[in-house]
Order: sequence, then structure tokens, then C-alpha cells
Amino acid sequence: MRARLTLILSPMSKSLFQKPIEIKISTVVAVSAILATADRLALDAALAEMTGGTADFFEDDLTVIDVAALPAGCEAVDWGGLIALLKKYRLNPVAVRNAPPDMAADIAAHGLSLETASAKPREEEAARPAPAATPDTAPTPVAVAAAQAQPVADGGVMIIDTPVRAGQRIYARGCDLVVTAVVNNGAEIIADGSIHVYNTLNGRALAGASGNAQARIFALNMSPELVSIAGVYSTFEDGFPQEYARSPTQIRLVGDRIDISSVNTANRA
Repeated sequence: MRARLTLILSPMSKSLFQKPIEIKISTVVAVSAILATADRLALDAALAEMTGGTADFFEDDLTVIDVAALPAGCEAVDWGGLIALLKKYRLNPVAVRNAPPDMAADIAAHGLSLETASAKPREEEAARPAPAATPDTAPTPVAVAAAQAQPVADGGVMIIDTPVRAGQRIYARGCDLVVTAVVNNGAEIIADGSIHVYNTLNGRALAGASGNAQARIFALNMSPELVSIAGVYSTFEDGFPQEYARSPTQIRLVGDRIDISSVNTANRA
């Protein structure tokens, strides 16, 4: 009688078939808290006026504290108190931008990272709604701006009609993104839904940023540096595939790989 061998997999043995760690592209959108004073009482009053007493005005948004506008010779920043104040208004500080070297140790001691400022002018960032200032009102000592936020059109689609420049990031939260102008090298466009570029797509394009594996990327002329669908990404250091470059192309996720195909044919990369 031939013996039968039975293999029983324990939970630990099953884990041997799983990857211990995976690295995927993740999109994180933060807000910038631009300080014009280190006075916590003034900051508290400004935030209270800005939110109008609305408890969920901010939704635990990741926050980068920008200290570039602090006047010379102002009082030292109480980082522990500032962190607690921002959390009171459901802002979650994670980093500090434009900090001088003498602040670095204290910032690190409070668990915040140091961030290099973007080259993009601050006035191009879209501010969250806040009460309008009157001519006799003093400047608000704290400005909270959505990082690279853009208005969303009706129907759940964000439409961008101007070129997306190098160093610029656009994020279509909870919707598709339509760009009718060129996306330049060094630019980054992100959408929770699909991305449609009715022009040339250079730079980086990340669709399905919140995990939507059905999202796609479409462009009339395709020459990106990086594409990502639901965190699965592909880079093109050696150039985009020639058979699809500079022609109407779509990019989607098939299984766990990036698939490139012509919009007009069934060819697959």
C-alpha cells in the first residue's frame, strides 16, 4: 500500500508565501499653516475666527508648518504648545518648512520633520475659505492653505485649462482630472479617479490615488516620467515605449502590472 503524504500549512508557513513588505507610490496631500507670529493666543484667535466654530472645518489634515513669514526677533516658537493648538483644530502637524538651522534640533525633538520649500510661489496655492478681511482689520497671523488644491467642477471632474509647470502638483481629490494643456516635465498630476490629458503628458501622472484600481490614464501625446495606478507604478528612465510615444494612449492596471495600449487599437505593451 502506497503511503500518502499530506502537507498541512500552518499560519506561519502560509506567511512565507507573502511578501514581508511592498513599496508602492502613495499620494499624501497636506495643508500649509503659514505663521506670521509665534504668539499662541493670537494664533488661537485667528484659527477660531477662520473656522467659525465649525468642529470639522479641518478633517485631521496632515499639516506642514511654514515659518518663513515669522518676523525677525519674534518670540521663540513653543513647538509643543503649537502642535497642541493645531491639533485642537483638527490639524495634524507632521513637518516644518523654511526653518532656520537653529530651530532644527527643537523641531526634531518634537517629532516633526524638516521640509524643503517648493519653488512654486505661495500665492499660487489656493487658500481654504476664510472670512474676508476688511480694510481696518489687522492681517490674520496664520494662513492655512491647501497644498496644491484646485476647485472641483460640477459632476465630480476637475478641469485644468492652463499648462502644468515643472514643480507644480495638482490633486483631484475624489474625482477625475481633465487637463487640456501640456503637462511639463517635473510636474505631477494626481487624481483619485482617472486622468485625461488632451495634450502632451510629460512629468508624473498618478491615477486611482485613493486605491481605485479601475482608474486609467489617457493622453493624446504620451511621454511621462512616471505613471501609477492605485499605487502600482512604472518609470521610464529609458524613454516611453516608442510604439506608443507621442500618440493617443491609455494606461491601466491589469492584475498587478501596468498595461500600456493605444486608444485606437488593441495593441498591448
